Order: sequence, then C-alpha cells, then structure tokens
Amino acid sequence: MASLAVAPTPISKLRLHSDLFTDILIIGAGPAGSACARVLAQAGLQVLLVDQHPPGRDKTCGDGLIPDAHQALARLGLLDEVMRRAQPVSHVGCIGPRGGRIDVPGSLAVLPRRELDALLLTAAQDAGARFEQARFETPLEANGRVIGGRLKQGDQVLDVHARWVVLATGAVPRALTAAGMCERHTPSGVALRGYVKAPAMVGRITALEVVWDKAVRPGYGWIFPAPDGHFNIGVGVTDSHRDLGGGKGAKKDVNLRAIFDAFVAKYPPAAELMRVGALVGDLKGAPLRCTLTGAKWTRPGLIVTGEAAGSTYSFTGEGIGKAMETGMLAADAILAHGDDDTAARAAYEAALTALKPKFDLYERANRVNAHPWLADLLIWRAKKSPRLLKRMSGVLNETSNPGNLVSLKGLSRLFFE
Repeated sequence: MASLAVAPTPISKLRLHSDLFTDILIIGAGPAGSACARVLAQAGLQVLLVDQHPPGRDKTCGDGLIPDAHQALARLGLLDEVMRRAQPVSHVGCIGPRGGRIDVPGSLAVLPRRELDALLLTAAQDAGARFEQARFETPLEANGRVIGGRLKQGDQVLDVHARWVVLATGAVPRALTAAGMCERHTPSGVALRGYVKAPAMVGRITALEVVWDKAVRPGYGWIFPAPDGHFNIGVGVTDSHRDLGGGKGAKKDVNLRAIFDAFVAKYPPAAELMRVGALVGDLKGAPLRCTLTGAKWTRPGLIVTGEAAGSTYSFTGEGIGKAMETGMLAADAILAHGDDDTAARAAYEAALTALKPKFDLYERANRVNAHPWLADLLIWRAKKSPRLLKRMSGVLNETSNPGNLVSLKGLSRLFFE
C-alpha cells in the first residue's frame, strides 16, 4: 500500500475564496468516497465530498466486515472505533443443502451500513474534508479533460471546478453514464435484506451464517448477528443478469422475494428468527456491481472507484473492504502524481489491474451458488481435513485462492487433503 506522504510532485493546493473551486471533488459518500476523502484531506488537500442523500441514510447491505475491511479500517485509523460499535464475530458458518456445516475462523464483525457510513463520513470531515448534500449532474470538461462537476442542490445548479473528480457513486449507474464511464448498465447481481430484532436469538446465531440450497439457487441466504439483539437476514444472487452486449443486459428469471421466502422456509434458524423476532422496517433490495467490470476506471481528470468500478466480490457479494481499498488507491495515485494526469491514471489502473485476478477467482468460485452440491462437498471434506479448513480460512483472509477450491483440479485434490 502506498504511503500517505505527499510525493515530491504534489497536486497544487487551491485556496480560493469561492466555494466553487476545490482540489478534489468526490461524488459519493459511501465507504469508497469517504475513505478517499479522508486520505486526501489528511495529506492537506482541499476536498469537497458530495452525496445526493443526507448523512446516515440506510443502505441495503449484508453489513459484514471481513478481514479486508478490517485492514482498510486499520489503515484509516478507524478500526478500534468501528469495533467498539460493531458486533464481533469469530467464524463464518457455511451450511450446505444437506444440512452439513463447517465454521471457518476469521477476523469478522457486523455493523449496519447506516452507522458505518456515518462514521466514515465523520472521519473524513474530521480530517478536513467538506461535505455537501448535492446531486451530480454532469462533468465539466475543457480540452478533453474533466475539470469539475455540475451539481444540483435543491433548485440551485452549481459548477464546481476541481483538479480531480472521483466518482464513488455505488452500483446505480446514473452518474457513471452521465460521466461517460458506464460500460454495462445492468448490475452483476442483486440482493434483498431485512433487519430483525430478536433478543431471544442472541447467543444462538453467533456466526456469519451463509446457506446454500437448491431452494435459493442460483444464490445463497445469510443471517448475520448485528449489535443490540438485531440480525441482518437476506438473500443474494451474484449472476442475476445475462449480457446482451453493448453494455446492455436482461434480468434472468430471478425473484428475490420468492428466493427469500424459500430461504426462510428451508432453513430452520431463519424460520425461527422470523417467527420470534420483529421485522424492523421493510425488506429492501439493491443491485451489485462485481469483479471490477462494467465501467471505465479513468479518463483525463476523473477516477472511478468503489462499487461504481465493480469492487464487490462475486460469489460472496462482499464489497465494503474492497470499496475502501480502491478509494484509498485512488487517493494514493493522486497524492503520488498530483497534476501529472497520465501518471496518476496509470498508477491507479495498475493498482486495480493487480487486484483483478483476485476478483476473477471469486467469479470462478461463484459456481457454488449455481451448483449448491459443491458446498456439500467442500463442507464434507473440510470436516475431515484441517488442511482444507485452513485453506478456507485463507480465502477469508485473502491468503488462499477461492477459485481453486472449485476448479476441476481443486475438486480432485479434495479427496487427498
């Protein structure tokens, strides 16, 4: 990971009286945008962070913080504060169609995105970034380079000039399209989640439970214990749309509500949770953009980061850690190369290219969701093989290859480990 220190060729620091000029304009105050803003503001740059939603909005997510999220939060200096608020978890419980289970150890936690995003935004502001609620309309351009963004705040339209614009606008492609960066308008996947308050289930569901079954194919179900007697329950499908070419796609025959109902009916702890608990709010759905595909990563003056760039893992749908990581990589590239547009873009694209093989392996592992019997096989062998269990833990900690577990070679190795 690059140093936070400003390189010998730092970006110019504008300190004009008008609010219409800033060093960095970041669109989107989720994990990627706030992480990027904090790093840049800590380095002394003038950062304007905008989001069309007010702080503390709800965000559909599984809320799981796996080891890559812990590492990103540690670099931001926020891990201890997050863990004081989060529900710590020591294992991922993998449950197969036949009811077999294996608990994979890892450094894990759960914190609702409403709280996490608010904490990250506050941390960015504490570092010196300014936040405004406004909607991004279109980039400002001059001589083939993005030089800012046109924002709408209420009835007022503002043109904000910046040395760099960072798009961290999540899975909805409107801003990507407006900026000319969208290569695929349909999502990679979709998810549906709800919160259930069930104090009676505290201590009974203690792991991040992930469930595979024919009833929820081609996806998976989950139950994650959250703070204060709450549970995050949901289903996800990370292969929900077929590619029609030209950036277009069509949704497959996927009914998330039907898959959710099937999950609750099939998995007894889910049925009990819904029976003894109280649903807090409505079930909410959201798109996913996975595998670092679907958008251009850069153009002159502009960087795309976080889920807008596809930073969510296929197979698991986890994306908080990689969103923060890519946001910080964008900040690193700007700090290292400043006004050298070509060098900054090349550095950022090289960093994402280095990450891409890992995302591709998760894409390969996504076959477990389509063929749940593979989960049964992995669980059966992991119960008999400490070495395989260690490899599965390594997948969580990003020291093992998830795709190899379900490759033909990997499946044959299962019988000899």
